[in-house]
Amino acid sequence: MTQSVLALGMPGGWELVIIVLVIILLFGAKKIPELARGLGKGIREFKDASKEIKDEIEEGIKDDTK
Repeated sequence: MTQSVLALGMPGGWELVIIVLVIILLFGAKKIPELARGLGKGIREFKDASKEIKDEIEEGIKDDTK
């Protein structure tokens, strides 16, 4: 029972192939690199913003201890 529940959350080889084909059909082969670039840019901006927040918090902690 638990194995079947766990297996539902993880797509296998054929499921991934079907998902990729559906994405190609929906967006077209020319749009996929643009989507990937946009996704990469968004992830990079999120990382930069989280690093800035972390640095500000650490700086605030250092100022409070002085």
